[in-house]
This record gives sequence, structure tokens and C-alpha cells, in this order.
Amino acid sequence: MKSFTNANPRDLSHALTLIQQAQPNGQHASIAGGGSDLLGMIKERIEAPDVVVNLKSIKGLDQIAGEKGGLKIGGLTTLDTITRHQAIRRQYTVLAEAAESVATPQIRNVGTLAGNVAQRPWCWYYRNGFPCFKAGGKQCFSINGENQFHAIFGGGPSFIVHPSDTAPALVALDAKFHVASPKGNRTVSSADFFVLPRQNAARENVLAADEVLTSIDVPALRPSTRSTYHKVMDREAWTHALVSVAVVLDMDKDVCRSARIVLGGVAPIPWHVPEAEKALAGQRITPDLAARAGELAVAGATPLAKNAYKVPLTKNVVRRTILELAQRA
Repeated sequence: MKSFTNANPRDLSHALTLIQQAQPNGQHASIAGGGSDLLGMIKERIEAPDVVVNLKSIKGLDQIAGEKGGLKIGGLTTLDTITRHQAIRRQYTVLAEAAESVATPQIRNVGTLAGNVAQRPWCWYYRNGFPCFKAGGKQCFSINGENQFHAIFGGGPSFIVHPSDTAPALVALDAKFHVASPKGNRTVSSADFFVLPRQNAARENVLAADEVLTSIDVPALRPSTRSTYHKVMDREAWTHALVSVAVVLDMDKDVCRSARIVLGGVAPIPWHVPEAEKALAGQRITPDLAARAGELAVAGATPLAKNAYKVPLTKNVVRRTILELAQRA
């Protein structure tokens, strides 16, 4: 493992300065929040930083506060904190359930929201040193290889799936991401934060090398809104979704005013399915309508040789989750 310098900045401005100073010297700076994914990548020689800028010493980046009727969640807020926060559990159940589904209690105790959102792919080719698109190479080995866990939507030239559980929930909630850099701050909608491989085969989001995801805003929801996250895995813990769905419904008794449905585990980004949402809007949710939404959710799926099982699995997860949520008191 390559040796590196660990830097503990005084504040966010100092952290951005350390990142900026590394670049002219030909050094690579990596950002650590909880550090659970970064440490593994360094050990596996996927990441080889000269400087690790540790954000954990910065005060205020792990706070949750009210913001214009919604909530501002600091990027360093741990996943465990999100699962136990009463306002999140009550108003943004989909996010609490998504955070609760991540890995194990030990990882949730240190893993952060920003880290979960911005983690790198867990494709076995990328993680085992193959010169694939994600590693700067010129091919995706999964196309003709082991692709059981890969994308059925949005693939090409890379067919990774986005590994985050909280990302689909945040897209379903129409969250806003606050990003800081030495050049200034910007706000990016959750829908625009993630990028397909055809936009940038080497990255999964719009963050530049000198940018930090500092906080996330989730907007106020109507009192009639209910939400949930459902995840299917190939084993019970310590793994990523084969298929997941984040569903947010604004209900008037048994009639759906509006819906947000975002899939996980099936695409290189959280996969929004607006046609399924339109089918629910203004309608009383019945088993037949939920089944119709499930069919629409998989329209356009293009499975690879070994992952066609994800199509019926996704369809049924969407159907069942919508129906159960609509019937929830």
C-alpha cells in the first residue's frame, strides 16, 4: 500500500485549501468522511492518494437542522444517526429505511450520508483491478463476463449499478445537494447529481476532484405524504441491492395525488420511472393499478445475458411496495 499523508483540516475552508494545494504539486488528494469505502479502496490499490483530507475533525458537517419547513442534513451525518432521527423517521421514512438497510450496524455507525451517496461502484471487475472504464480503461468486462448483478437500464459503455441505498430515497424526495469547492459553492438537484456512463464513463456523479458534498436538503412534504424503501438482496446483510425501490406517495384517502418512484440496483444511477408515476396520479390504487405501475417501471429494460431475472423481480417489487404503502394507515 502506498504511503500517504493524513490531513486534519480546521474547517471546511482549510480542507478545500489542502485539496487545492495538492493539485499543482502533482499530488492526488482523497476526501474521507467515515472512510469505510476509501480505506478499502486504498488497501485494494484502487485508490492511491498522496494526501487524505479527513473531514471528521470539522465541526458542523454532521448536523441535522430545520430548513424552510424541510431538513438540512450534514454530509458527515452517520447513517445510524439518520435511522434514529425522529423527524426523519416520521416525515422522511423512505430515507430512514434506506439508511437502515445499509450493510451492518458497525458500518452504519461510521458511514456517512455523503459517503454513501458518492461511493464508488462495487463491480467485481473494477474492485479487482481490471482495466475497465471506471479504472480508466477502454472496455466493460461485464458485457461478456459475469454480469448477474449489473445494469438492466442505462448501461453503456459501462454496466455498473449505483451501489447507494440512500441515493434512490433522496432522488424520490427531490433533495438538493450542496457542494463546496475552492471556486465557490453550488447547489445541484438530486436528479442532476448522478451521471450515466455515456456522460462520463469514469465517474458516477458531477463532483469535480476539488469538490466536497457538504450537506443535503430534503424539502417539506405535505402531511398526507407517506414513503417507504424496499430492498431485495442475495443474502440478508452486508450486501448491496439486487433491486430496490424508493416510493413516495401523496395520498388523499385511497386516491394517489402524486407519486415518486426511483429504482436502485438496476442502473448506473438511481433510476427514476416517471411513466409509472403518471399511471398512479389521480387514481385509486388497486392491485391492478399497482401491477400496471410495475409493468411500466420495467419498460425499456435491456438485460444482459445473466441478469434477466431482474426484470420480473423489479416489476414485482414495485407492485408490492406501492400496494403496501397505499394501504398503510
